[in-house]
Parts: sequence; C-alpha cells; structure tokens
Amino acid sequence: MASLAVLPLEWTSTMRPLQDKCDPTPYEDVKALFLSDMGGPLSEIFDYFNPEPIGVASLAQVHIAHHRESGKTVAVKLQHPHLLEFSRIDMEMVELTLGWIKRWFPEFEFTWLGEEMRENLPKELDFTNEARNARKAMKNFKNINTSLYIPEVILADKRVLIMEFIEGSRVDDLEYLAAHNIDRNKVSLELSRIFSQMVYIDGWFHADPHPGNLLIRPRPAISRSPYNFEIVLLDHGLYFDLDKSLRINYSKLWLALISPASPENNADRRKYAQLVGNVDSDQYLIFEAALTGRASMGDTPEDQRSGNESQSPLKRASSMLDQLPQTEQEVEALRNAVMTKEGLLISVFDILRKVPRRLLMVFKLNDLTRSLDHALSTTHSTVRVFVVMAKYCATAVWEDERQAVFDRMRGSGLLSSGRLVEYFSAWWRYERLYRKFIVLEWYLDLQAQARKFTAWFRGLWRTGFEGAHKAAAGL
Repeated sequence: MASLAVLPLEWTSTMRPLQDKCDPTPYEDVKALFLSDMGGPLSEIFDYFNPEPIGVASLAQVHIAHHRESGKTVAVKLQHPHLLEFSRIDMEMVELTLGWIKRWFPEFEFTWLGEEMRENLPKELDFTNEARNARKAMKNFKNINTSLYIPEVILADKRVLIMEFIEGSRVDDLEYLAAHNIDRNKVSLELSRIFSQMVYIDGWFHADPHPGNLLIRPRPAISRSPYNFEIVLLDHGLYFDLDKSLRINYSKLWLALISPASPENNADRRKYAQLVGNVDSDQYLIFEAALTGRASMGDTPEDQRSGNESQSPLKRASSMLDQLPQTEQEVEALRNAVMTKEGLLISVFDILRKVPRRLLMVFKLNDLTRSLDHALSTTHSTVRVFVVMAKYCATAVWEDERQAVFDRMRGSGLLSSGRLVEYFSAWWRYERLYRKFIVLEWYLDLQAQARKFTAWFRGLWRTGFEGAHKAAAGL
C-alpha cells in the first residue's frame, strides 16, 4: 500500500532528498574520520581528493578521488561521523515509541518495525558487508547477458568504502537519456529483468534500489550490455534472501494473478496468498491490492457483470494482463478507501504484521520497479513490466519442477516411463506459457513503438525536428 502512485506527491517529494541530497559532513570531520579509521591521512592513499561530496545520503556521503596505488579515479564513500551512536539512540526511541503505540492502540501492531531496524541497520553501517554483497551480486550476474554493472570494490573498512568511480546520471533523468539516445522503454524493461532475476531465480535481492542508487551511462567500449547503455547499481549494504519454498510459491502466486480468472485459478490465488503471506480468505482482496498496487481484480469474468460490481465506478480486470492504465480516479479511490473505509486500515496493518518480513521487502522492490516505469514516462502498456516478471516466475517454477522430477528419477530409474512423461509434461507447460509471454511482449513492444512514433510525428508537426526528438523522449 506504500506505492509511490498512491502516496501524496507532497510526501514523496519531501522524502526524495534523503536519497542523495542530505546535508553534508564538514570536510574537517571527513579528514578526521579517515585518519581515525584508516590509520593515515587522505594524502597517504589519494593524490587527489575532492572536498565537495557528489552525493549525500542519510547514512553516508561520496567524494571523488584519485587512488595512488591503482591509478584509478575512485568514489570514496564515508559514513557520517557519530552515526553509530545516534543510530543506537534512534533504535531505542523507535522501539519505545512503537511500544507505547501498541499499549494505547493494540490494533496498531508495529513493534516488528523496531525489530527489523535493530537487525538490519547495523548491516548497513558496516561497509565491509556492503563490499561482500557487491562481489556476490557480481558473481550471480557473471554469466548473464545483462546491462547491469556493479562498480569494482577496491578497499573496504567498516566506515570507509573505496570503489570504482562511474560517471553517469540518475536512471530516471529523461533529459540525460534523450541526450545519449537511450530508449527509456528498454531501460525500464532491463530494470525489471535485473530485479526479477534477483528475486525469482537467485532468491537474493538488493533491498533498496531507489533512483538514488541507480545510475545510467552510455555503453562503454568493453561491456556485456546488449544495449547502448549500462545500468549501474550502487549501495549494496542491504540484501535479503528468500528460501526456496517462499520463492517458488510467490512465483506461482504471480502466475495465478497474471492468468485469466476462473474458479480454479481464483482458488490458486488464495492458496498461494495463504502460503506466502499467511493471508486468510477474508483479507485476500486487500492483500492483492497491496501486492499489485491496483484495485482488486474480479473473481471471475461474470463477477464483473454482477449487480454489486456494476455499482463500482472502477472496472475490475480478471487478471493483471487485462488491467487498463491506472487512472487518477483509481488512485484517488485507493487513497479514499484506505482513509475512510471502516476497518480497512486495521486489516492492512494486520496483513503487514503477518506477512514474512522478506516478502515486505519484495513488495517494496515491486513498488520501486513500477514507480520507475512511471517516472521514465514509458510508452509501453503498464502491464509490460509484469510480462517480464511473469517470464522469470515461469522459469523459476519450471526449474523447481524439473529438479523435483530428477530427484524422483534417482529413486525409480532414469528410464522410467512415468517419470519421462512427467518431465515432458512439465517442460511443455513451461514452453507453452513462456512462448505466450514472448508473443505478448512482441505485441506490446509494437504498440509502444507506435505510440512513440505518434509522439515524434506530433512534435515534428508542432515545433520541428527538435520538438519531435523531445516528444519521442518523453520531454
């Protein structure tokens, strides 16, 4: 329910500076921290160090420097001094406040937020943990044809991290994309592929990929990227893993949401919602809205034509692929429902309390992916990123089924006719579903190109070639 499309603009615009525009630590304090932690002055490791930070987030700030030993231009990430002491006070205050809220309003159960903060904040404050995560992520994507690039870590200490400097811009900077002839539709789809690979295939994912942690740059001469750009992922301080059963059941839940409504499929939606989120049938529709960021879908095609349904101003789809673009009316309806419908907010809090903590972080990741697609002003359908995700869900389920068949073959023999039929049946289900998604991708991309060409032509008609270029770039 924390989708950026649903939260008021005043909230999101106020919080955005926390990503990379906080108040900086004074240079004298930076030098003192470096001397304390690294055992020597800045001049001992760097022959140049820019005292002005290029980015300042809530936990740390980044400076450009030139590393003596490697001869490389580097980014030096320095934790704000005294942050550890203040974070301990913050954690105590958060837990105390949440405890009082629970005492006064027992239905508002938020003490788990304090537990999560106490477990995860120390991980983010240890930059050696960030270095390990960055190296593991590089290893996971080593053999994948991707535009993802993770900067090389040169040196890591608890409060100091020295890494390769990458020059680029925020991934949602439309003017930068237009200047370098980078297709914003492809950027959005690559972001969806990267994070789908992490969640559904690897089961280990970056927990904070906001636009301040995502850079884009033109593809360098030596690169694995299949496109004319690279997406640079920063700030690897916090990753989460998903156990296999949760990952596969979550994939199956999304496949059920993407498939058309039917009595059998509706039962699957509720079944997997219960397995992954501990959500009972009464709370399912609220859970579905929180997961998808959309008004709940109809149980069956006939449900949309029922008497009760006709009273709603919003047309309900039977699957995620049937969803129309989200309108202001739908966003306003979601906001009003949360704020005014009796018992709804309490049900949301109850779901948040019951859902596995890892899954809440996946919800956050889903919201960020969708909000980036919106920020990039893409011309493809709003369901396009869901089709990308569906392909990874289908692959995850197929790999699990294939492994299960192989395990059973070890007991009954490789040439068991029953096991071979089981294997090829699972393979055919996967191939049929995957090919369906490929055809749908082709159709949606054709639509997107038509919309982009239409925008280009209108811009040309109004203001000439410069206007055509800007219109096609979403400017």
